[in-house]
Amino acid sequence: MTDSFDDLAILTATSDAWQLLYQDEHLLVVNKPARLLTVPGRHPANRDCLLSRVQLEFPGASVVHRLDYDTSGVVVLPLTKKALSAISIQFQQRQTKKLYQAVVAGELSQTQGQVNAALAPDPDNRPLYKIDPKGKASQTYYRVLKTLPQQQASLVELEPVTGRSHQLRLHMKALGHVILGDPFYAPMELQSKTSRLMLHAWSLSFTHPVTEKAVTFQAEPDFFSAFTASVSP
Repeated sequence: MTDSFDDLAILTATSDAWQLLYQDEHLLVVNKPARLLTVPGRHPANRDCLLSRVQLEFPGASVVHRLDYDTSGVVVLPLTKKALSAISIQFQQRQTKKLYQAVVAGELSQTQGQVNAALAPDPDNRPLYKIDPKGKASQTYYRVLKTLPQQQASLVELEPVTGRSHQLRLHMKALGHVILGDPFYAPMELQSKTSRLMLHAWSLSFTHPVTEKAVTFQAEPDFFSAFTASVSP
């Protein structure tokens, strides 16, 4: 198993608070801020994370999926073993639906489409990844929500079919439209346009493990406050 950057680096945890979106006796749904690990990293300096903060109030909370340190958005946290097992199966069998929003450089030539590009670890730049035909198959659907002429950027919705590490970042780069603020794959001038990675998991749909009803939870991104003063809307 390849170590991820989140496991190996010392990552300063944000002081921004997580937000409770939904609560019942079986699960929680929360909005994770950017610059916070979902689970503790292997480095002792990375113990502060979403899970540890949530467990201060809900000791039984557990993790069934993760968002990158730099990515904000909706996370479901089971509170019981039954809920953990049922939701885990849904993620493994791709029965959940995850939608992201991102601000990317430039204006896309097509308003919607898909990217099919296999991904693999980059041996020359570990622990990052690269597009490699010999890697794991990866697929992302994209749709332009809005063009942002003043920022020379576009707001897009992304739906990953697969869930590879850094998939959305690399697939948008493959289209020629890197995600603004990306510290790994964007050139420096596009990293500095924003104070954070402009990627947010805004919608998560799954089947409730007990009621068996389809549920969707959403949290809109707060992107525009992250633009630097020179390009603020």
